[in-house]
Amino acid sequence: MHILLITDSYPPEIRSAAHLMLELAEELRDRGHKVAVATTWPRYNLDEEMSSKEFPEICEENGIRVLRIKTLPHHGVAYWFRGLAELLMPLQFWRKLRQHQMTQVDAVVVYAPPLPLALLGVKLKKQGVRFILNVQDIFPKNAIDLGILVNPVLIRFFQWMERSVYCNADVVTLHSEGNHALVSRNLPEELPKFQILHNWVDIDHHINGKNRVDFREKYGIGEKRVALFAGVLGPAQYLELLLRVAEELQDENELIFLIVGDGTEKKKLMKFARQRKLRNVMFQPFVSREHYPDLLGASDIGIVCLSPLNKTPVVPGKLQGYMAAGLPVVTFLNRESDGHQIVKHAEAGLSAPSDDQKACTSALRDLLKQKDLTSLGLRGQAYARQHFSKASCVSQLESLLVSSGP
Repeated sequence: MHILLITDSYPPEIRSAAHLMLELAEELRDRGHKVAVATTWPRYNLDEEMSSKEFPEICEENGIRVLRIKTLPHHGVAYWFRGLAELLMPLQFWRKLRQHQMTQVDAVVVYAPPLPLALLGVKLKKQGVRFILNVQDIFPKNAIDLGILVNPVLIRFFQWMERSVYCNADVVTLHSEGNHALVSRNLPEELPKFQILHNWVDIDHHINGKNRVDFREKYGIGEKRVALFAGVLGPAQYLELLLRVAEELQDENELIFLIVGDGTEKKKLMKFARQRKLRNVMFQPFVSREHYPDLLGASDIGIVCLSPLNKTPVVPGKLQGYMAAGLPVVTFLNRESDGHQIVKHAEAGLSAPSDDQKACTSALRDLLKQKDLTSLGLRGQAYARQHFSKASCVSQLESLLVSSGP
């Protein structure tokens, strides 16, 4: 099959979404499919080497045709401008896809958010292309919950768009049981097309991909225990909670909180840490996918954090990454998140609701008291291999691509 992947994030950008789509593209290529990717121009979440690199608009990367499209800035800008940029994306993408003759495909997989990109799937479906919509965040509900989207006219507009693209897709994949239940309640008439497809993780990359970068030496950490958060530093991640937990745990002299990444909240978080004189917190820039396994290998605990304002069952992709690397986890998540059940069933660590700072502090303190963190990590890794392996998840997606029904 000739398969087109549409996403706003792809390497060299460093986000779980970018890694997910790269792994999908490579796996489909390895299975004999002709794969093309349409994505935005790389300008966010880059490591130091890539931030100054020039990229061609279209090129072949390891047997995958990649089209990078310049769009309006859509990160680190006012929310109204980001909304405008995302609304214009389908027009900009379509023009470039036609220019480079990339619309003649058998199937398209659209990664959402941003939701407007799904309109490209609707358009291609009218040409006879099979349209799979891979939904990661339930938009606009998550933006409404976080107070980002408040205008009632815009809310109704995006709710109409959500319903429209869900109804027009051949299949809509959701990454957890809770997300499946949520959209099924809202659109019961479309229930047959809603499918649970867990986010996959390349376990072999996390285990065998180490390049012997000594991050403990690089960051001057020494032998201290490292509690790692790696990823986007935005309002949804609610990392002020993590800093407040760090403040409570300053008596743990051999513990350091390592926050690796970038985002709109980074300056605010660094200011908070300075004002509170948090000597047990360290900020570092993004680490490339190539060196990410080394970063995880240098850490003792992986931290996942989400705002309690979010009322959807979202499971952050970094949770699967930590588990794949054999890293015990502590999760501070909104009560609705399916991540709590994953941690519990995997016996990979501890979780607490992110609206209860005391419970979050206690969970991390209790985890630190565990005598055998390695066993927790190995149980998480075994669970990830069983439920989130790239091979099994992509096999499920591949079957949806070639099927003639929902």
